[in-house]
Amino acid sequence: MATHPVIEAEGLVKRYGGVQALAGLDVTVEKGTVLSLLGPNGAGKTTAVRVLTTRTVPDCGSARVAGYDVVAHPAQVRRKIGVTAQDVTMDGLLTGVQNLQMIGELSGLSRRDAARRARELLERFDLSEAGGRVAKGYSGGMRRRLDLAASLVASPPVLFLDEPTTGLDPTSRAEVWGVVEDLVAQGVTVLLTTQYLDEADRLAKRVVVVDHGKAIAEGTPAELKRSVGGARLHVTLSAHASRETVVPALAPYVTGDPLLSEGGRQISAPVNGERGLATLVVRALDAAGLLVDDVEVRQPSLDDVFFALTGQPVGEETGEEVAA
Repeated sequence: MATHPVIEAEGLVKRYGGVQALAGLDVTVEKGTVLSLLGPNGAGKTTAVRVLTTRTVPDCGSARVAGYDVVAHPAQVRRKIGVTAQDVTMDGLLTGVQNLQMIGELSGLSRRDAARRARELLERFDLSEAGGRVAKGYSGGMRRRLDLAASLVASPPVLFLDEPTTGLDPTSRAEVWGVVEDLVAQGVTVLLTTQYLDEADRLAKRVVVVDHGKAIAEGTPAELKRSVGGARLHVTLSAHASRETVVPALAPYVTGDPLLSEGGRQISAPVNGERGLATLVVRALDAAGLLVDDVEVRQPSLDDVFFALTGQPVGEETGEEVAA
């Protein structure tokens, strides 16, 4: 029997003044899976999350979450979702326990059930000892974990995670990944935006690459990596360089057209992976008057997919994304 997507958006358009945040974005997420939205800063990822969580009304297009239209039935959508936004939203003057209990009671839990749920989540996110302290005294990582816990108080079937592990140390990131994997195993549907491509590679069943407000590629992480091809050369230069200088210098050693970031310091190109290639590349660039900070030959990753599709590394700006 065919199943309907839990999250489905078609042709989403959103403008903020002269800024085109979304330009016809399509998104589909099946039940009990993770879909990751990848894209440069300003590509439209956060705006898409704001539309799907009913915080922003699209100018055009439609979207449904858990069977409800996000514009026609926003209250019903909100009852079905949990949201972790980029900014920490907990009340700094309340303790961790008080924050979670308050959210539980606002979600319709009894005082006893809200207190029990708060204790469960504090333990799950390793915050039990800090639960009685006011949140403004938490470290950045602790506040982030509390924010994540808050999105799970009502045990929502749909979860939106907008860069959920930003600011967390590697151990805390791994703990969050484990929580997400447990939730998905229980049937929770997750839409994830992230700047960490290893996070998308680990968690996502499917990935949508977004640039300038629209999807430019979609597939499983393995499919997207195969689309890039074989081994790739990655070079970081000490200073900006032009294509006119880089392309002739690398021509004998690459098997395709080199890609340069907009800043002109990052270079990526397909290669055959021959032994000693990195040394030859450094010598060729040095002969062309270009100093090299780093050089590496590696098998394709989501970083390569991102760079090949957008022409820049993750984290660089493509334009302004305005939050209303």
